[in-house]
Amino acid sequence: MLTPPFATVTDLVNRWRLLSTAETLRATTLLEDASQLILDEDKRGVLDALTTPTATLVRITCKMVERVLSTDVDSPAATEVTQTAGPFSTGMKLAGASGDLYLTKAERRQLGFSRQVAGGSDMWSVPA
Repeated sequence: MLTPPFATVTDLVNRWRLLSTAETLRATTLLEDASQLILDEDKRGVLDALTTPTATLVRITCKMVERVLSTDVDSPAATEVTQTAGPFSTGMKLAGASGDLYLTKAERRQLGFSRQVAGGSDMWSVPA
C-alpha cells in the first residue's frame, strides 16, 4: 500500500527552488495533501506500490505543490501580463490562480487514471 506523502520538501527544492521558512512549513502540509489527493483520485485502484514508479509519484506531487506555491503574491506564475504606461494600468492573469491542488490531464494519464476500461457481458447466458 502506498502511504503519503510521496515527496519531501527536499524533493520539491531539488526540482524547483529554495523555500523560505514559511514556504517550507506550508509545503510540508501541501505535499501531504497532494499525495492524499492522488490516492483519492485513484478510483479504480491502479496505483500499486509494486508497479507505480516512485519517481513519477514524486515528480507529480512536487509539481502540484509548485503550482500552488507559485500562485502566491510574492512570486506569481503569470500566463498573461498587461502593462500600460499612461495613465498607469497593469494586469496579470495567474496560472492556477485559485491556489487549489489539482492534477493535469497529462499527470492523470501518467498515473494511469485516464485509461478507459472496456467492459462486457454475455448476452446469451441463461440462468440455471
